[in-house]
Amino acid sequence: MRKNNEVVFTPQQEENHEMVGNFRHFKDSIWWPVVKSLPRSTAVLLFPVMLIIGAFAYTRTLDTHRMFSGASSSKSAQSTTPYGTSPFTVSIRKPIAPLNCTAYNLTGTCPTNLQDHQNSPATATCPDYFRWIHEDLRPWARTGITQDMVERAKQTANFRLIILKGRAYLETYSRPYQTRDVFSIWGILQLLRRYPGKIPDLELMFDCEDWPVVLADRYNGPNVEQPPPLFRYCGNDATLDIVFPDWSFWGWAEINIKPWHILLGELKEGTTRIPWLNREPYAYWKGNPAVAETRQDLIKCNVSENQDWNARLFAQDWFRESQEGFNKSDLPSQCTYRYKVYIEGSAWSVSQKYILSCDSTTLLVKPKYYDFFTRGLIPVHHYWPIKDDDKCRSIKFAVDWGNNHKQRAHQIGKVASDFIQEEVKMDYVYDYMFHLLNSYAKLFRYKPSKSANATELCVESMVCEAEGSVKKFMMESLVKVPANTDPCTMPAPFDPPTLYATLQRKESSIQQVESWEKSYWDIKP
Repeated sequence: MRKNNEVVFTPQQEENHEMVGNFRHFKDSIWWPVVKSLPRSTAVLLFPVMLIIGAFAYTRTLDTHRMFSGASSSKSAQSTTPYGTSPFTVSIRKPIAPLNCTAYNLTGTCPTNLQDHQNSPATATCPDYFRWIHEDLRPWARTGITQDMVERAKQTANFRLIILKGRAYLETYSRPYQTRDVFSIWGILQLLRRYPGKIPDLELMFDCEDWPVVLADRYNGPNVEQPPPLFRYCGNDATLDIVFPDWSFWGWAEINIKPWHILLGELKEGTTRIPWLNREPYAYWKGNPAVAETRQDLIKCNVSENQDWNARLFAQDWFRESQEGFNKSDLPSQCTYRYKVYIEGSAWSVSQKYILSCDSTTLLVKPKYYDFFTRGLIPVHHYWPIKDDDKCRSIKFAVDWGNNHKQRAHQIGKVASDFIQEEVKMDYVYDYMFHLLNSYAKLFRYKPSKSANATELCVESMVCEAEGSVKKFMMESLVKVPANTDPCTMPAPFDPPTLYATLQRKESSIQQVESWEKSYWDIKP
């Protein structure tokens, strides 16, 4: 029978199911070898006899089972649980109604097919970097979040997103670069489909540009107003912007980067094509150097007739790539060097997760920014730190050290790759969004409502009008069924000693590498 979209076997059905299985095993193990060994004509004559004997054996088995269970057939039928245990349950996730662009185009109305969904309890604890959610929301822990605070975040926001009873409403202020806002909003809609009815009422302001803008210094001291809660893709130590997963997890249409759940599998396969020891023993980087001075400085470390800093660096021309079908920018095909350089662009770069996932040792040029998961990275455990103000010599030393300590260097790359595959998979991206938005909503000191200029948003209103790669990536990243379990369990906030120890460990590891590097160059002729 069915109950709440689950298949439930009653005690009698479970008992009969077991007896049928026993009889089938009895037939397979005893009778079939005999029949198979007889001539065909004899087997045909014996078959009715064996059928009668088998039926008799089955009824005797039923009686014997009841005798040993100490229960009559009537009691078994009335009992809700056999032998004091719960019925056997198979959970079935009810699919979300399929997209119907024909109906949407006729009415222009979002469907009402998302319903609350009962999940099984969470069985996993969230990755440790989820603890930074508590830190990101700490500026409002004492005061809560008021409507005035949210309105002040509008100054640089690209859009306001409102969630009321599981439905989304959008008010757009300005369009950012490319389709960042489109895929960020799309990602939040998928969260609502993954956990229907579990995202509380809230509203948020989202800035899709690179640089964090909520300066912490402006909100220090007595008699100052509280900072505006502004969501964006990255932060730094001098700002209070709330960090949220970036748009590329659902695809970056302009440069043909697939949704993360697809690309992650392809990257894993790409790491197996060339074993680490067989890869080119140099540091590899490919990207757009024009976006930042620090990248232009990196290009100076490229190999030349007069100098080899152990670096092989390539400028990426995205316009040319788009004209040639992105044949030379396939990310899984770039896991061919033992070392890969990560360097920020105008701010943080979405490329970090792709570089870390390659099983190569990541040489990470000292960053100024962090995204939602990178605060979980530890120097010399997940990556090798590179000086920002002495890149060439730092890269030269890192590669020489790695080639002289191959096992340890490879282990750093493997740990990082495993971290990305296991702790930054799409399940945890959604769970991070879930916990961040739930924790954020708990701070509200007012009841959110639909603003005058907001319009309802749903997957139909986005995908039915989309075209090309945008539509393709939307369909590939569409959540088709709700999650089967609750989100992972949030870890506790950092206590001050633990937070200090975490930061101190990172700093000590970087200082240790700098000490090794200094000794290396001190003895160089």
